[in-house]
Amino acid sequence: QVQVVESGGGLVQAGGSLRLSCAASGSIVRIDAMGWYRQAPGKQRELVAAITSGGSTNYADSVKGRFTISRDNAKNTVYLQMNSLQPEDTAVYYCNADLPYGMRYWGKGTLVTVSS
Repeated sequence: QVQVVESGGGLVQAGGSLRLSCAASGSIVRIDAMGWYRQAPGKQRELVAAITSGGSTNYADSVKGRFTISRDNAKNTVYLQMNSLQPEDTAVYYCNADLPYGMRYWGKGTLVTVSS
């Protein structure tokens, strides 16, 4: 059993910053990759950023230069620093943890609301 829990969402004005955290716990031998997805109302879930255990990162074009993903392997935790937030960043942000053999676990999401 693996649990993934996000925290750090909230309401922020345009141009502001937020830092999301996500911790995975339970029966974990190794986490290969962790990432953040988001889903805005009426839209499909999309990748925001991902990071491998070795530190390689991948970002959606829409967040490059504004968001930074980082990871603490010892704590099975991933962070998303979000700067220069815009109203179009408003969404529920979901964290995922990819374990061996294709096992992917999701958190329940944390809401980020950016007001104009």
